[in-house]
Amino acid sequence: MKNRIIYPFTAIVGQEKMKLALMLNVVNPGLSGVLIRGEKGTAKSTAVRALADILPEIAVFAEDPYQLDPEEELDAYAEIRAMTQANRSETRPEVIKRKVRVVELPVGATEDRVVGTLDLEHALKKGEKRIEPGILAQAHRNILYVDEVNLLDDHVVDVLLDSAAMGVNTIEREGVSFSHPARFTLVGTMNPEEGELRPQLLDRFGLCVNIEGIQKAEDRVAIMERRAAFDLDPEGFAAHWQARSEALADRLLTARALYPRVEVERPLLFEIAQTCLEVGVDGHRGDIIMLKTAKTLAALDGRTSVESTDITTSAELVLPHRVRRQPLMEIADNVQALRQRALAGK
Repeated sequence: MKNRIIYPFTAIVGQEKMKLALMLNVVNPGLSGVLIRGEKGTAKSTAVRALADILPEIAVFAEDPYQLDPEEELDAYAEIRAMTQANRSETRPEVIKRKVRVVELPVGATEDRVVGTLDLEHALKKGEKRIEPGILAQAHRNILYVDEVNLLDDHVVDVLLDSAAMGVNTIEREGVSFSHPARFTLVGTMNPEEGELRPQLLDRFGLCVNIEGIQKAEDRVAIMERRAAFDLDPEGFAAHWQARSEALADRLLTARALYPRVEVERPLLFEIAQTCLEVGVDGHRGDIIMLKTAKTLAALDGRTSVESTDITTSAELVLPHRVRRQPLMEIADNVQALRQRALAGK
């Protein structure tokens, strides 16, 4: 079967804030995901699939439902194999390479489907305990895409966000406790007109962007022209953008390797704290995610030190959904404007 050509990420017109938030989460999954709020038809799912398509292939064990890394997670593979009774052979399994996948979570997904469960049928027939892996096992080292996240059961959203933050998923069923790695890039999308997430759940998403249809006529024409060219000749269109896609992929890989070496001077930590205080952010998660985001921005720019501009940019991605709001107030769209109003009111 011929592989389907994906619309190139670098060919997407506009929506720069959304694209930046996605790239930051690919570089640093520790940012705990991004929530994209906006109307339909604004390239949300296109951008997610396109970004996954340009990422380099990953090595996995053949027929491993947990997507473990053969270089770094061999011990975990052995433990899981013993626990699940899936394969008693002592020989090292075959290692293959494949593309990063976009794993989609259906709106009606139950907790068992997401987390995984105990295979009771196998236990009754064979007298052995075997774990049935869930969506979080498929999502490890991939992108987990949750459309209409605001329509999911709150408890399921909580489970997703816990795993995104900790990088581990734990299954506890019938006296059995079993954990496996679950590090993934979490992308949630929602239309605010269909209902909001509870503030407690909103706060758990690392980044949040509000998007809407592009208002410039020339940009809308560019969208139509590029889409028509892609539909007419997908392979030729993708080839035209190939060099830019490869350059972006290299940039993301370089940033991922550079991130652990990025340093932040102490005065900039005070700038982060002061920004959070001035716009009315409860708790400390906003400060911590702002620090991580600023460091990731520096790495994406090829730098090993955070600058004040990184703090400003990270505030616009990290704080909109964390600003204290009155009932029925919309989520903020300009954190710096809020900050200036707060300072003027003092």
